[in-house]
Amino acid sequence: MSKVPKVMAINDMSGVGRCSLTVALPIMSALGCQVCPLPTALLSNHSEYEEFFFFDFTDYMEEYYNYWQKNDFKFDCIYSGFIGSEDQINIILDIIHKVKKKNKEALIVVDPVMGDHGFTYCTYNDKMIERMSSLVKEADLVIPNLTETCILLGKKYEGEKIKRETIKDYLKELCNLGPKISLITGLMTEEGQYVNVCYDREEDKYWMAPFDYVNKRYPGTGDLYSSLFIGYLLRGKILPQAMEEAARFVSLAVLATHEAKTHVNEGVVFEKIMKELYNEIREYKYTNI
Repeated sequence: MSKVPKVMAINDMSGVGRCSLTVALPIMSALGCQVCPLPTALLSNHSEYEEFFFFDFTDYMEEYYNYWQKNDFKFDCIYSGFIGSEDQINIILDIIHKVKKKNKEALIVVDPVMGDHGFTYCTYNDKMIERMSSLVKEADLVIPNLTETCILLGKKYEGEKIKRETIKDYLKELCNLGPKISLITGLMTEEGQYVNVCYDREEDKYWMAPFDYVNKRYPGTGDLYSSLFIGYLLRGKILPQAMEEAARFVSLAVLATHEAKTHVNEGVVFEKIMKELYNEIREYKYTNI
């Protein structure tokens, strides 16, 4: 039996709403990973509901991790998602350095959850953005959407439709911040095709993978995509394959949710299509750009 990758998932835990850790745990586990959650906050349900309980876990994160240190746990991957404060970023940076001391090959993945559709989330000020850049610098792989890409690079957001040359420039500039690999999600080409794109700095290769766009918005789809992508990557898929497999499952999940007519805030009903995780693509559509 091959080794089961041990993934430290740093994100908030929302009891209801299918997002963050409640997405990462089942999805990455189903793809063969041991998912070890390190919560940044505990919520009764995510914040798009009118009422919710919120407990900031910042003051406990270091002590929580210290017991993993005492037990000499070694991790193959760190995956960070939503972060609520500068202090949390500082804690995560320290954890990354400690994990790397034990395992130089540990994969560090940062999903810089800062905004969407041209808007920066209210929790992010200039200092937070600066600290997030410090975290991205330590990553092997960064997975922003276009809004977050523009925030990190100091660019003006001009909509999801974007020229191919601009896409390549942005991917390379993201890697210039530190990561070996950059992946930008949810773009539209000038021809109107929806795509995800990635760049491997060491190979100096760019890839683009189309996906079936479903015009419905549900919370947690970004968390779902990142969890799928990392899971497929650790499962042995090459970069563009993992990118395309993840997008396929998200599209199927969004479509299934729309057909089920569940409340939007419930997130995507991925439980009904878990078998699709293993119905892998026979003919990939990704291309070099």
